[in-house]
Amino acid sequence: MRKPPIHRSFLNAFRGVFLMIKTERNFQIEFVALLINLFLIFYLHLSSIDAALILIVSFGVLGAEIFNTAIERICDIVQPEFDRRIGFIKDVSAGAVILMATVSVIVGILVYWKYIFG
Repeated sequence: MRKPPIHRSFLNAFRGVFLMIKTERNFQIEFVALLINLFLIFYLHLSSIDAALILIVSFGVLGAEIFNTAIERICDIVQPEFDRRIGFIKDVSAGAVILMATVSVIVGILVYWKYIFG
């Protein structure tokens, strides 16, 4: 199979992100959090290092959510009926998202604390 041109690959990837924004509630919430963080980065004049930390964890949460959704969709195709093994896979995948979200909140507190209360 021939690979698509590079611009087509990028278009497909961006379509995937837009599909997540359009269809996945948790991704929508996390995307709004990214937008709030982008506003705060500029409003509070974060240093480059602090801004990078916030962006890394924000995009990390979004990436984890994308992988979680992909894993859940694959599991639903492979086994549409309830199966405790599939439940385990889905729970572990969701666990990765909650861990990333937790560390992002911790990083957010550590970074923003000095700008707001310091």
